[in-house]
Amino acid sequence: MQPLDEKLNQLFPGKVVLKDLTAQLKGNAVVPSYVLEYLLGQYCATDDEETIKQGLDTVRDILLKHFIHRDESELIKATIREKGVYKVIDKIGVTLNEKKDFYEAAFSNLGIRQVLIEDGIVKKHRKLLTGGVWCIVDVRYEHSDETKGFPWVVERLKPIQISSVDLDEYKQLRAGFTTDEWLDVMLQSLGLNPEHFTKRAKLNQLARLIPFCENNYNLIELGPKGTGKSHVFSEFSPHGILISGGDVTQAKLFVNNASGKIGLVGFWDTVAFDEFAGKDKRVDKKLVDIMKNFMANKSFSRGRDVYGATASMAFVGNTDHSVPYMLRHSHLFVSLPNGYLDSAFLDRIHCYLPGWEVDKLRNEMFTNGYGFIVDYLAEVLKGLRKEDYSHLLKAGFQLSDTLTSRDRDGVTKTFSGLMKLVFPHGVFEEKESREILEFALEGRKRVKNQLYKIDDTFEEVKFSFTDTFSGITKEVLTLEEERFQAKVQQHKEVLGKLSFDSFTDTSRDTESDTKTDSESAAPPPSLKSRTISIRDGMTGISYENLFGDYLEGASVVLITDPYIRQRYQIINVLDLIRVIIGRKQEGEEVAVHLTTSYDYGNKEGLRAQLLSLGENVLQAGIQFSFEFEEGQNFHARSIQTSSGWKISLERGLDFFQAPDRENPFGLEWTMQEYRKVKETTITFLKSADEEIVE
Repeated sequence: MQPLDEKLNQLFPGKVVLKDLTAQLKGNAVVPSYVLEYLLGQYCATDDEETIKQGLDTVRDILLKHFIHRDESELIKATIREKGVYKVIDKIGVTLNEKKDFYEAAFSNLGIRQVLIEDGIVKKHRKLLTGGVWCIVDVRYEHSDETKGFPWVVERLKPIQISSVDLDEYKQLRAGFTTDEWLDVMLQSLGLNPEHFTKRAKLNQLARLIPFCENNYNLIELGPKGTGKSHVFSEFSPHGILISGGDVTQAKLFVNNASGKIGLVGFWDTVAFDEFAGKDKRVDKKLVDIMKNFMANKSFSRGRDVYGATASMAFVGNTDHSVPYMLRHSHLFVSLPNGYLDSAFLDRIHCYLPGWEVDKLRNEMFTNGYGFIVDYLAEVLKGLRKEDYSHLLKAGFQLSDTLTSRDRDGVTKTFSGLMKLVFPHGVFEEKESREILEFALEGRKRVKNQLYKIDDTFEEVKFSFTDTFSGITKEVLTLEEERFQAKVQQHKEVLGKLSFDSFTDTSRDTESDTKTDSESAAPPPSLKSRTISIRDGMTGISYENLFGDYLEGASVVLITDPYIRQRYQIINVLDLIRVIIGRKQEGEEVAVHLTTSYDYGNKEGLRAQLLSLGENVLQAGIQFSFEFEEGQNFHARSIQTSSGWKISLERGLDFFQAPDRENPFGLEWTMQEYRKVKETTITFLKSADEEIVE
């Protein structure tokens, strides 16, 4: 096991499980992950290999004997008839037979209806009345006059979910992990391998859980197919329900006027709408009006009675166009049905998750490590719904006075939800809470930016905050604003090429009255010393648009990077050399020297590859040389030029995220502009006195 797995088993014994066991069991069993992990938690919640093996066999045996496959339903019914009573695992829904005044159960996979069930069972488990619950059920077959013509009877029923958790214990044990470790624990609990996710990507994944831990939270995520948008809402928690966006009515969602029966929002913590996008979908305007009232006021009415509920709502769907296209020609809500393109409805959304930033799920992105049994974590999040962490925002930050009350609600609820997920114990550093606040501001600002385009009656506000400790005020931009230069509130077009103004820029004027030899060969005088901070997940960045102007006119380029060891890292050097080739004068030569290090046992192999690189670029006028630095403190990463520029690279040349291996024809393989980057800082410093030549 990895150290994190060992710690997780040590601090949370019996509450964690190997996540790849769930994948092994899934097979043809069409059941949510929380059903499988509930069983795994009974028999496999340990780090002992022999116990896990035996437990896995037990769970397989239980599924084999008691899980109902639709094509075997007649066989199971015959078994129940022969044995009299038989235990099954199935999804059960209950309705009231008004004519005969008793409850009837319906089994999803077994395919039997009009199954008698006692009033006491229904009163104890009210969710049986709203769409169905996965249960372990003892079914009895008894054909007689006493069964009122219905031979099937529910004798005993147990919903598949943990009955209770110790929330205080959970918070106390959280203190045993660092923030980075805990983020990885949460990702692994979702079945994901944290090694393939950046910090921002992890927050995007965790934000999907906010509706489960925050009352009356409204979330939307639109993006490409295959990113797992709906997976969390269908597989993660027995307290959430996923419905088709087009398969919902006023009666089903809120209240049935004829029967007085409360709808889904009265029984589920989270109601998620799948396939919510689609321009051609018909929308009930009255339904949208009731939803608007509920999303804003936590109440709804159909007729004279007013009802309250705490359900959160999540809307997930696919986008039809690229982000640049939407920003230039329309807005980020353009794929929604026209009935939902109502500014009052959209204004009630607390956070817009950028689904286009989420990578499509690939095999290597799933974990084989330990994570919380999802049912245990689901119960923890349900317990956290009763708590409010918004006071942690007010204690350290002050939001801009220009924000509307709905803007504040959106930011505050997103902040509170993420703090519950990452810092449930309430212990954190100020910079960590600031990062979450910026994420929350960005999520709400993405909504507001589109409202400016849809409805010109919305007044511009400033999404900024002031740190009450330092007094520093910071304005927050969405990532797509920075990347595409989209001033949405002014309806300006997106720029096609990235410029340095889209980064956080700290500049220093280094012009001198005395012109030196190095300046005579220097790049255009408009270039200046500066520090840029590149945000995690940005695209549109390449060596050409970052370094091209600074490399022009240089006869010598020195690259210092200790991590040029793997094949893709050597290709990074080649990509930089391509930029140098494109910027040098025809017929001139440029000397490029690399200082790097090597992995133990791979020195000669790396040497051979670098020699081959030098031989190949010689024909293009590049004199390539290299040396290995063996010092233990060799961590510097930079590019220096004979024209007097030093470019300090926080991550070296390797600041791009890995392309999708399962998509060999993706543009990101050949065009850096289409690859996402990791968060990094780059400093450009001009030396007017020193010419760098070897």
